[in-house]
Amino acid sequence: MNQSTNPIDQLLRQVQLAKALNYEGLTAYPLIRDMLLAKDYLTLDEALANKTAVITEVSEGGSVPQLLLRNKGGQAVFLLDGEELTGAKQNRILNISILAPAMKDTVIPVSCVEAGRWSHSSPDFSTAPRAQFSASRAKRSAFVSEDICQTGQRRSNQGEVWDDISAKLDSLGSQSDTQAVESAFMDHDQQLNAYVEHLRPVENQFGAVFAVKGRITGLELFDSQETCRALMPKIIRSYALDAIDPGLRAGATVNSASPEAFLLQVRNAAINEAQAVGEGKDLRFDNASGIAGGALQARDRIVHLVAFVMPEQSHKSSDRVYRRRQF
Repeated sequence: MNQSTNPIDQLLRQVQLAKALNYEGLTAYPLIRDMLLAKDYLTLDEALANKTAVITEVSEGGSVPQLLLRNKGGQAVFLLDGEELTGAKQNRILNISILAPAMKDTVIPVSCVEAGRWSHSSPDFSTAPRAQFSASRAKRSAFVSEDICQTGQRRSNQGEVWDDISAKLDSLGSQSDTQAVESAFMDHDQQLNAYVEHLRPVENQFGAVFAVKGRITGLELFDSQETCRALMPKIIRSYALDAIDPGLRAGATVNSASPEAFLLQVRNAAINEAQAVGEGKDLRFDNASGIAGGALQARDRIVHLVAFVMPEQSHKSSDRVYRRRQF
């Protein structure tokens, strides 16, 4: 198929890089464009706040890799890849971005980020002001892509997620009786909030390329400036937790050409397609392309795109479930 038919390539051709924003080891290159869309869905924060949606365990007994979203409202609900949910039997993160249909129940794939608790602290879940820290999110994204390929599911390597959390808690000097990653974020809350303040979205921004300690790491892109402004603080905190980690070594000095080169790599990456959990399709990068992550395509557009430089541990791709799209 011709490269011009690749929806991710088409989208990234429309973006411009604004002046870089820098703060304490984290650089954000804002992605802007002239044509901005109004969002036609609720964020999860909005849906839970107005009580049109609720997230619970799938049953009284629960299931670590699955939760139940009940959307009782008349609008779809957008759930962000890596977004953290707190409460119920243990804290979780979303394994993939989802546009949950209106007036329907949706079983959502998740990972546990609190290994030492399996008892109800509340009947349902609340959203946290953060997403999974970026280094772990990249590895989990790569594994989820492979799991879709091999099994048609969207499971993470749960043991790897727990190992990443344990290492992060140790590196940042945080303690948690239940091995909750929440403790690392809470212990450094004031520091992380400073990153949010210094890296606030600029006019017409709908995404960003990020560099941690001088190393291009990933990008995040939304269909709407409104969604970007609402959810970017969670993304910034996820990158900032890595930026303050003394265990992560600095890379080369940030080069002004690096974000352009990364965007080109994302545009050229091979894509695999699968039916999404909710509305639309999941477009997942082939890990062999050197890019981890993917996009949610729904309602004739890319609703959300997340991409990372491929982590060191990669997984061989399979076409068993995907209908491969070669661009």
